[in-house]
Amino acid sequence: MKSLQRSVYDLLEGSVQNKASRYCEIFIASVVVLNVLAIILESVHELHEAYEYYFHIFDLASVVVFSAEYVLRVWSYGVKYLEDEGDSWRGRKEYIFSFYGFIDFFGTMPFYMQLLFPGLDLRFLRLFRLMRIFKLSRYNSALSDLAEAVKTERDSFTSAMFLLLISCLLCSSLIYIAEGHLQPDVFPSIPATMKWYLLTIISGWGNVDPLSLVGTVLVILTQVLGIALAAILTGVVATAYTTQVERRQVMYEMAIREVLADGVVTEEEQNHLHQLQHQFGMSDEQVEAIARQVREENEQQQKKVAARA
Repeated sequence: MKSLQRSVYDLLEGSVQNKASRYCEIFIASVVVLNVLAIILESVHELHEAYEYYFHIFDLASVVVFSAEYVLRVWSYGVKYLEDEGDSWRGRKEYIFSFYGFIDFFGTMPFYMQLLFPGLDLRFLRLFRLMRIFKLSRYNSALSDLAEAVKTERDSFTSAMFLLLISCLLCSSLIYIAEGHLQPDVFPSIPATMKWYLLTIISGWGNVDPLSLVGTVLVILTQVLGIALAAILTGVVATAYTTQVERRQVMYEMAIREVLADGVVTEEEQNHLHQLQHQFGMSDEQVEAIARQVREENEQQQKKVAARA
């Protein structure tokens, strides 16, 4: 039974780079993409009326697939820490309360909720069904890299948000003083003006023309400030994301150096490298380039040692 659990875990988690695991990933990713397309097309009234039966059958088949995947993951995750600590529920709890565990759960929940509560709003259920798109992030590290980049640069984001808060309070108050008596319907209070300010920052225009010279200057300053804040946040995200990708490559290069240090690559070390490649979302070309660079450096080092001897 433990051997079967390990096989299912490796198959679903992609820990072992074999054809079955790859086909499983492609199959689940394809079902997710088709589900999202079906949800989008189903929102078209004409298509929903004409193909309602087929949409329902496809959704039912998808729920069977996702439910089976969820149950198998909960069951197979029992072997994740079984060899080290003998605790089968640690891995299961880790998956159930993880980001992907919640996504897998809420991705299938709408179907069962509709069975239990037939009167639920279908638009509300579609919102949960669309969460299935996040299942694709399991097979691509872009989303996790972005989250890690934001986490790494949280101080910079905090500073940018603080600047946004100060500018919102200051500009909204000044615009309310300058335009409040001229346009009481648009700027009846400072909170309403803050709403207009945030809309202007996000969209570039708050759909209101100032009537006074001071108001015109403040609106121009608001738009310039919005562009500046957007540029700051974009630069922070771009720099942090690039740093995260480079850090991932450095970590993989360090792992290869450790494996090639003794000149022998065992099956366990090979599987570990495959796990890192899958976790970091690195292509075979990137891995081969790093491995080739490490081999060349090792050969040059060996030549230098031989020359000295």
